[in-house]
Amino acid sequence: MTTTALPESRFAVARQVADAVLFEGYVLYPYRASAAKNRLRWQFGVLVPPAWGPAHDEHSFQRTELVMEPRSAATLAVELRFLHAQRRTVEEARTDGSFAAVPELHLPDRVLVPWDEGTEERVEMTVPVAELEEGEVSLPFVRPAREETEPVLGPDGREVGRLVRRTERADGVLRLRAEQLDLPYRAFKLTVLVENTSDWTPHADGADGADRDAALPRSLVAAHLLLGLSAGSFLSMTDPPEWAKPSVATCANLHTWPVLAGEPGSADVVLSSPIILEDHPGIAPESIGAMYDATEIDEILALRTAALTDQEKREARGTDARAAAVIDLAETMPPEVLERLHGAVRALREITDPGAPTPESFPELFDEDAVFRPDTPWWDPAHADPADPARDRILIDGTSVGPGSRVLLRPGLRRSDAQDLFLQGAAAQVEAVLHDVDGGVHLAVTVEGDPGADIRREQGRFLYFQPDEVAPLEDA
Repeated sequence: MTTTALPESRFAVARQVADAVLFEGYVLYPYRASAAKNRLRWQFGVLVPPAWGPAHDEHSFQRTELVMEPRSAATLAVELRFLHAQRRTVEEARTDGSFAAVPELHLPDRVLVPWDEGTEERVEMTVPVAELEEGEVSLPFVRPAREETEPVLGPDGREVGRLVRRTERADGVLRLRAEQLDLPYRAFKLTVLVENTSDWTPHADGADGADRDAALPRSLVAAHLLLGLSAGSFLSMTDPPEWAKPSVATCANLHTWPVLAGEPGSADVVLSSPIILEDHPGIAPESIGAMYDATEIDEILALRTAALTDQEKREARGTDARAAAVIDLAETMPPEVLERLHGAVRALREITDPGAPTPESFPELFDEDAVFRPDTPWWDPAHADPADPARDRILIDGTSVGPGSRVLLRPGLRRSDAQDLFLQGAAAQVEAVLHDVDGGVHLAVTVEGDPGADIRREQGRFLYFQPDEVAPLEDA
């Protein structure tokens, strides 16, 4: 086993998504420590000290299990990534040369406040698969406690205060093993366990020791794994080949979920994340930078951030360097970049970018037969009464159907609404025949026996079906 650093090229694509996982929810809009939603920190992938977790419904470990097909002499590269919380306090300089802790320190460009910062940590190792076959391989790691002081200077260059950063010791271990499976192909079940092994216990620090804030600096925050095979491939946990499905079903992933990552179509890199993703996740090409609040939309965040008051921006800049970067990004974003964030429609890439592949999940959107089209479009002057669709009639199976006609509903032949499926086989009355600007025809109907049919007619709130979703019935 070695602990050499991994080639950046191996995990370059996967790391883009891994970075988003690492800092998901790190600081939320409006990016100020005083905001209520920024007072509860570290929500994803937090591995707490074992003595803290059971009594507080939090976890001290993650277990990743998946199936891999390594070739002979293959090696497995593992990279554990997490944030180590460091507590930052703010102290103001006194006239006698001493410093005193304060809740705020006002500067012309920012307001400094106490805050828990996150420093990125990595644990890297490379191990031959043959070594994993022989038994479990473990790699303990320690991140020692430390304290750092950063002077804060005023506009005149004098020291007006300082930031004191204290980091507690964090202990953990990586455990790996591989079990050959009884399959027609050479395949293994790989198990990777990440554990927080801190011996810290609640109340060990006095009154504050029982608080979650005391456990967090000893925790592994946003913990996730990057796995890479030098030769061979991993199997998808969501879409494995038929021969491997029983083995994949036996894999038990706890507090994390592995997906294929890296270049699209590749299978030699896996990201195991506390946030459930699909295979080959990617960052949207329109994204302009990290905004740390992925439950929102980049465009909304950029607009709202740009609209913050000057005082709010000063508070955000003093909260965290990453929050300050978001403020600067929103203030300097060119209009053409902001416009790029507005209304990206993936399904139209075939039209807007003919060279880009069209996702297989959208072919029906471009199917010319997907929408019923009459022989004469509604805007054609030859069309009968184009200005009054209520009097239109249409031929269905050789029968003229219009307002007052009875039809049998048969949804499900196309992309039907789930609620429409409950009306399969119901009789209905046509209230209107409507034509849209694309030439499609829609029948507005009310269901026979519906006690609210009269109200629907008064309000014009009908159910809509296309001609091939109904069959004519004999009119009453």
